[in-house]
Amino acid sequence: MQISEGIISDRVLEDSISNTMRQLPKRLLSIDVFRAITMFFMIFVNDVSGVKNIPEWIEHVSAQADGLGFADTIFPIFLFIVGLSLTFALTKRIKRGDSFYKVATYILARSFALLVMGFLHVNLENYNSIAILPKAVWEIFITIAFFLIWIDYPGAMKKSKKYFLQSIGILILLLMAWLFKGGQPTAPVGFKPYWWGILGIIGWSYLVCAFIYLLSRGNFWIQLTAFFLFMIINVAFHTHALKFSLWVIGNAASVALTMGGVVISLLYRELAGKGKDKLLWILFTSVGIAMLIFGLYIRPYAAGISKIRATPAWVAICIGLGILIFELLIYFIDIRGKIGLKLSGRPAQVHLPPT
Repeated sequence: MQISEGIISDRVLEDSISNTMRQLPKRLLSIDVFRAITMFFMIFVNDVSGVKNIPEWIEHVSAQADGLGFADTIFPIFLFIVGLSLTFALTKRIKRGDSFYKVATYILARSFALLVMGFLHVNLENYNSIAILPKAVWEIFITIAFFLIWIDYPGAMKKSKKYFLQSIGILILLLMAWLFKGGQPTAPVGFKPYWWGILGIIGWSYLVCAFIYLLSRGNFWIQLTAFFLFMIINVAFHTHALKFSLWVIGNAASVALTMGGVVISLLYRELAGKGKDKLLWILFTSVGIAMLIFGLYIRPYAAGISKIRATPAWVAICIGLGILIFELLIYFIDIRGKIGLKLSGRPAQVHLPPT
């Protein structure tokens, strides 16, 4: 297999797709549909959590169990999709002439948004009943603030109006922070860093992988090396060769999932861009199955399969599933167009990683 010079060289990102390559869309409908399906199932598994008499395979398995429920696959696949989207989002900004500083600011802003939302939602789980506002009301206000601050406002809107609405959002968020009380009624506390929450984990993963991509100028081999390094760290942690988790990336499970998406996205851009569709199907199928096999192989040696403990088997199996599902969606949506999806108007967008 030949990897194009545009991916493996040290050229800037805008040179990663040469003029001889087939013109690719700025974004793939298959990725949008993949994200939408995953978000639907995120809502589904959250809603059925705690419901009685549902099939056991739908739910999360317990923290100490060696197994995988349907609910355990949704979040890791979303992290994989973040990686798929990342290359399109950053390359688009570079190609339109954004400077390194502007793209870096874009990455930091989106990561910060996810970290703030994750931190507040984690503290919401420990909301104190003696607080001035009821929990549901406080949650509604911070959600309104999130939209006012980070929604993708129309380009034609006056900047003064946009900044005014964002300022209102910031003031609401500050007010809610001041009113917040957590802990127990007998021992109220303020905000505490329990953990970053799902959104926070996405934020950190996006931050790390996006900066690796940006600083390496989209170099395929650097992304692939980073992926293998993250997998090695994850295996080392769960085989006790590594005795501690690392700053920011922890045991590297989340960044491995996201970087897996980055690598697959780059391979797609390379192979589809050069019209090597047959090789794309063979490679994606082979890599997807190989990741499933590796996950099953490493299972008895590295703490089994567990979402809660973020084990290597869980990471590898979910990446394998993500690759195979993405491959199917490319075929049925981007190529065959079997899903007739018409979007009228411009949907509301929030400034988050998937463009």
